Amino acid sequence: MADDGIGKLRTKQGDGGAPPETAATASSGSWLWGSWFDMLFILTLVIVTLLAYQVYKRWGKRIGAGGAAQQSQAHSLPRMKRRDFTLEQLREYDGARLPRILLAVNGKVFDVTKGSKFYGPEGPYGIFAGRDASRGLATFCLDKDALRDEYDDLSDLNAVQMESVREWEMQFKEKYDYVGRLLKPGEEPSEYTDEEDTKDHTKQE
Repeated sequence: MADDGIGKLRTKQGDGGAPPETAATASSGSWLWGSWFDMLFILTLVIVTLLAYQVYKRWGKRIGAGGAAQQSQAHSLPRMKRRDFTLEQLREYDGARLPRILLAVNGKVFDVTKGSKFYGPEGPYGIFAGRDASRGLATFCLDKDALRDEYDDLSDLNAVQMESVREWEMQFKEKYDYVGRLLKPGEEPSEYTDEEDTKDHTKQE
């Protein structure tokens, strides 16, 4: 019986692990470590939030204000008189050098200034400003690879892509002012009368 008692006592001491003081210390250390970890996480979260706010204050408002200024400037511009453009002349109207923004689709030039939030320097389609956007729109490509420095006759596009170009042309005709033609190399610009210019603008309204 004594042996059984001693055996039980030894088992209890062996299985019980660390003395109460040691267990309390470990528990306290674990609580402190958890508290420090939580504090560190919260502090990091606060710092990240503050940095994000500072970035927004510095750049977000500037972009927003710039976009509003561009919209206001677009509405203040008079209608552009009808004329034709070479590629070089078209590039001047990219929204950076001049406030007006033009682009070409399927040989037609459109004034997209009122859509400057899309086609302005900060817009998602700003790469097309002052350029022939036909290939990029047909191939759904927003990279510089879709732009040509020389006149692009689109002869390598397939039937589906050409149909897409024509659909884009119709959409631009409905939404933006048609200004004139994109001239092929050696092609002479047309002479437009004030009557033709007024008639076309009235038709689009």
